[in-house]
Amino acid sequence: MRKKHRGMKAVCAAMCLTALAALAFAGSASAKLTGEFAKFAQCPYNNLEVKKCMYSPTTGGEVVLGSKKVPITNEAYIQGGFSKPNAETGFSKFYEALNGITLSKAAQSVPGGLLGIVPPEKSPTLVKLLSAFFFENGLTGINSTLELAKPASEIKVSENHLAEEEGVALEMPVRVHLENPFLGKSCYVGSSSSPIWFKLTTGYTADKKLKGFGGELELFEEGSVLQLKNAVLVDNTWTAPVASGCGGILSFLVNPIINGQIGLPATAGKNASTLKNTINIASRAAVKLNNEEHP
Repeated sequence: MRKKHRGMKAVCAAMCLTALAALAFAGSASAKLTGEFAKFAQCPYNNLEVKKCMYSPTTGGEVVLGSKKVPITNEAYIQGGFSKPNAETGFSKFYEALNGITLSKAAQSVPGGLLGIVPPEKSPTLVKLLSAFFFENGLTGINSTLELAKPASEIKVSENHLAEEEGVALEMPVRVHLENPFLGKSCYVGSSSSPIWFKLTTGYTADKKLKGFGGELELFEEGSVLQLKNAVLVDNTWTAPVASGCGGILSFLVNPIINGQIGLPATAGKNASTLKNTINIASRAAVKLNNEEHP
């Protein structure tokens, strides 16, 4: 059964899932998930500390890193489970996806490529196509991939903040992998010791320059699966360190060039994340029950 509630406040989501979390089911786990539950296949729902399962694909938006604006054209997703909220902080602890892919790696093309040549926005379509052909090809193009910089347990989730469109809803440590034949395979902005900390909100950023959105609520599987469509998570408070490992043995020469072109290090206010998501959440108990009912 599918119930559709467009335009409702996302706070209904938290109320619904609180009720679901109170349910408890027992049985074996050697089965499979079906229907809308299938997307939670990598949730560690047999872990009793996990209370909710989450699968959230990012299908659009952009990341501004220093002077570079990278549109998100290839879908990425975050998946796993999270605990009940901490009584003091209000944040839930995140648990790694079963297959180890908590944050998927989806390469995004950097406009202008290695040379950073981007035609004016009002340029004719032909000019834009030629620019992409010459400056964003296999040799001069650059791919930017967002990766998790620390273990999944460092991720924090707040359902209340997500629903209320206020405060940090999702906090996670990331790094940016820059890929190009000239840059080598180890060119990164951010690391496990010096990550970029995204503190994403569905509300306004502190300076009111960006506004997120809690999404449009839909319920599936007789209300057991919650989906927030067209949700937008934003953050412009993060800082970005200098790039490192670019150019292999010539990194001492290449790193400064990359940092100069991107404008690194970049302080808060010069960077921004706008992630357009579809957020799917279900209680661990409901996912586990679906698994048991479909051998």
